[in-house]
Amino acid sequence: MTVALEIAVQDVAGARAAVDAGADRLELCQALPMGGLTPSIALIETVVAAVGGERVNVLVRPRGGGFVYDADEVALVAADVRAAIAAGAAGVVVGALTPDRRVEGDAMRRWRDAAGESTLVFHRAIDAADSPLAVLEHLSGLGVDRVLTSGGTARSVDGTDVLRRLVAARARVEIMAGGGIRAEDIPGIVATGVDAVHLSARAVAGLEEPSGPGGGAGGHDITDAAVVAAAATAVRSTLAE
Repeated sequence: MTVALEIAVQDVAGARAAVDAGADRLELCQALPMGGLTPSIALIETVVAAVGGERVNVLVRPRGGGFVYDADEVALVAADVRAAIAAGAAGVVVGALTPDRRVEGDAMRRWRDAAGESTLVFHRAIDAADSPLAVLEHLSGLGVDRVLTSGGTARSVDGTDVLRRLVAARARVEIMAGGGIRAEDIPGIVATGVDAVHLSARAVAGLEEPSGPGGGAGGHDITDAAVVAAAATAVRSTLAE
């Protein structure tokens, strides 16, 4: 059994730190405090050049808020998916729901087509759905390769019952646990049979730097290599038992 460790990062320094500390792959995004948004093409290209595109999956999310998108937003995501793959990313992370909390199949088919043969990941929109198991079944038929989920809870460690059910029903879709994961949670989460664990390993730096009106709050996110290393050790140690 192998379990991958994925770290969400927001810059090239974070990408390098995560890989050096033991991450198997990355989810690249911006604005993690609001759930993550699409990074710039320049950032994608820079991270791909720094750590290799085979490690990089790009979050493509056009705005914050819910997961119900209009036609313009669906088209924008499709264009961003194509651009991210062209920039060298191995895959993209997307997700869309209907107002009644089901998979938006038309959007997902369009994004599957835009991604071509690259990896297509459905993000934690599944945790806002009425039936994660029904969503998983639908996604399998749409050609989705991986699903990121907390099991419908704020923290994955509290969603292990649902994670186990998703693992049992996964067919060919990989199940990746993500949501508030700490290193000490990893043994219990890995025990559910998931294929991967996902965390952000964020810390705050730059609190002393000038900031003020128009610039937002002081400080900015960085990737804490020590947190990544602790998570990597927890994954490896759990699998070695």
